[in-house]
Amino acid sequence: MTHPPMIAGLELGGTKCVALLASGPDDVRDRVTVPTTDPATTLAALEAALDRWEFDAVGVASFGPLELDPAKSDYGAITATTKPGWTGTDVSRRFAARFGKPLAIQTDVNGAALAEGRWGAAQGLSSHVYITIGTGVGVGTVTGGQPVQGMAHGEAGHMRIARAAGDAFAGWCPFHGDCVEGLIAGPALASRFGVKGEALPDDGPEWDLFVHDLAGLLHNLVTALAPERIAIGGGVMSAREALFVPLRARLAASIGGYGSFAGLDMDALVGPPGLGAMAGPMGAIAMGLAALEG
Repeated sequence: MTHPPMIAGLELGGTKCVALLASGPDDVRDRVTVPTTDPATTLAALEAALDRWEFDAVGVASFGPLELDPAKSDYGAITATTKPGWTGTDVSRRFAARFGKPLAIQTDVNGAALAEGRWGAAQGLSSHVYITIGTGVGVGTVTGGQPVQGMAHGEAGHMRIARAAGDAFAGWCPFHGDCVEGLIAGPALASRFGVKGEALPDDGPEWDLFVHDLAGLLHNLVTALAPERIAIGGGVMSAREALFVPLRARLAASIGGYGSFAGLDMDALVGPPGLGAMAGPMGAIAMGLAALEG
């Protein structure tokens, strides 16, 4: 009997990291969650989890930005990031050297997008997007089964959008101020409104601004990339799935019936990930399988 390859998946997030031993979403053998603190403490805890397991490959899906050019000396390392203390942290070479297994690394959002294409709501689609809204805002784009990448991986979460009338919030992002991440990421909401997002009432006017800003990002993605599906996950949106209703309406109004986008089925276009909260961890498993598949 042939057994499926077993993957040690590492999902590195801004708030927590997940180590998963699995071959897919229906075959999860073990899971360890550790808080994201300083790199030395966090990565050592993840290594301790993997030390207990037997596996065929390692998949890493990490917050970024990441250097993903194999020709660069810092390939697989985190570059200039908003996460204090993590800039310059080597990730892939550390785990490859320790465990001696095939390893593949991608951004957390690209990994989740690939997982959605392999197992989730984007199966059979040629072009789709995964967005996470949590400690930051990340956007992963897949075309023809592969992540879109040019001189670097895209950082669409740092797009600038038209601001709502009367909204004078300077923005939280230390690099760009009022980019999308600077307006709607979890820390941005706390800075903008004085309380964390989970403490805001469901019908609070603050969510009108959130929907306005997120719809601006979606407008840009739809008109620039024409994806067949946009999945939105992460802690902020997963706790407020009722926001998909006004978000779809705002996006439809913004598109305005233009060109080939006229009459788009917004319910089919924009929604939660088919893998739910497992989209991120399964992104790491998808990367480990990609390492074995070459």
